Amino acid sequence: MAPVTTGQHHSLAVVLFAVVVLVTLGITLWVGRRGQAAEDFYAGGRDFTPLQNGFALSGDYLSAASFLGVTGLIALYGYDGVLYSIGFLVAWLVVLMLVAELVRNAGRYTLADVLALRMRERPLRAAAGSASVVVTLLYLIAQMVGAGSLVTLLLGTNGGQAKTWTIVGVGALMIIYVTVGGMKATTWIQIVKAFVLIVGAVLLTVLVVARFNGNLAELMRAAAQGSGKGQAYLEPGLKYGASLTSRLDFFSLGLGLVLGTAGLPHILSRFYTVPTARAARRSTMWAIGMIGGFYLMAIVLGLGATALVGAKAVKAANPAGNTAVPLLALDLGGGPGSTVGVILFALISAIAFATILAVVAGLTLAASAAFAHDLYARAWRRVGRREPTEREELVVARSAAVVIGALAIVLSLFAQQLNTAFLVGLAFAVAASANLPTLLYSLFWSRFTTRGAVWSVYGGLVPAVLLVVFSPVVSGAKTSIFPGLDFHWFPLENPGLVSIPLGFLAGWIGTLTSREAADPDKYAELEVRSLTGAGAA
Repeated sequence: MAPVTTGQHHSLAVVLFAVVVLVTLGITLWVGRRGQAAEDFYAGGRDFTPLQNGFALSGDYLSAASFLGVTGLIALYGYDGVLYSIGFLVAWLVVLMLVAELVRNAGRYTLADVLALRMRERPLRAAAGSASVVVTLLYLIAQMVGAGSLVTLLLGTNGGQAKTWTIVGVGALMIIYVTVGGMKATTWIQIVKAFVLIVGAVLLTVLVVARFNGNLAELMRAAAQGSGKGQAYLEPGLKYGASLTSRLDFFSLGLGLVLGTAGLPHILSRFYTVPTARAARRSTMWAIGMIGGFYLMAIVLGLGATALVGAKAVKAANPAGNTAVPLLALDLGGGPGSTVGVILFALISAIAFATILAVVAGLTLAASAAFAHDLYARAWRRVGRREPTEREELVVARSAAVVIGALAIVLSLFAQQLNTAFLVGLAFAVAASANLPTLLYSLFWSRFTTRGAVWSVYGGLVPAVLLVVFSPVVSGAKTSIFPGLDFHWFPLENPGLVSIPLGFLAGWIGTLTSREAADPDKYAELEVRSLTGAGAA
């Protein structure tokens, strides 16, 4: 792959990346001095407005998977790639209708806070905390992969050294954001990032549409031609229609995407940053509007990348398509030799980099909160020992952010050839399998017991992880993490079709076989609190 930046153009791109890093670090240091209490670290003081939290929700959700991965899949697979964006968007209706207000009223900092209101705390927090750490790690890997692809394209190299150092740098930055700034700084970074991301997407969309004189039909025809697949590019089946297995894989993917958002720890924790349940609902509605608009633009950008850059060039730059948007920006500005092209390329790359930095901060915060607040402070505390103080818990949370960041760095180095949207799809599937069944049962089933909750978490988490390990994602295919090995026996790339029903089934069986009956008074208390907000934090 030829470098797209040379000389002063390369310097400009590096300067823009440096500006992104300095601005986000400045926000972190400025906000980090303003509050050191647990409520500030975990929930940002609960004083963000619905509009602010709507931007932050959008910032958390519109990750590298959306900006780089989804557009790359649309560029390579056309109609089948668009299905990703539909799944990501429809998921928010589940969040709005079933989760946002109830979680805000019933919880304090984490998902386990909601579940522990009516269950025995230690086993429940151990299960829910472990699931949250696994889900956020999978999500973190996707963001790191996006960062590596982006900087490799910027430097014009196929070598692994640039990717490795990029991943290490992003990991170090996210650790600083979380340990210094907590939720308040992370939220402001998300707000700024969401704004610039939407502005950047609008700019590129306008340029693409203008290139085709506002004729979207002509854009689609040019995309079909640039894909090398002809009319098949605009029809279902290019990626998921070749066989029964691929069709089942698509159904499994869609199920995970639609149900997974409501179980993502970093999304659920954002509802605690607003003062009331009504504010949580309004912030969700703001987020749906912004996210919906973005995914409509992502379709145009994916088609534009295929029409103007060509699927072959997109795949040559990155086999998974993660660099389609920066390449499109370069072409819209005049190509590799033009100053405007490289400026636009560098600007969009910097926005994508800001997207990655902001999302990894939110993910690391959610994982460290689950570890410190659920596992360390409650699940692993010996019977009879005093609860750790707020200060001790925060020290553990900050230390956990360092460990989780380091682990994400190591794991990301093995997944560089996978598409970021695909990796996020795996995180969604695990969240939908382990977290969502437990949450819905707890909120809406009066007979649900502690055994049912624990079985539901592990009954979804363990199968989901095992099925991924023994799927073509890890071995048995050219695009696998270990392409030279073959120990897969599960044919689908996404486990949701099997693991999500297993999560619900395990919770039901665990409840029916439980010797300990559910406490009707605790369920009544949870019901009143979740619906009215009485006693909410």
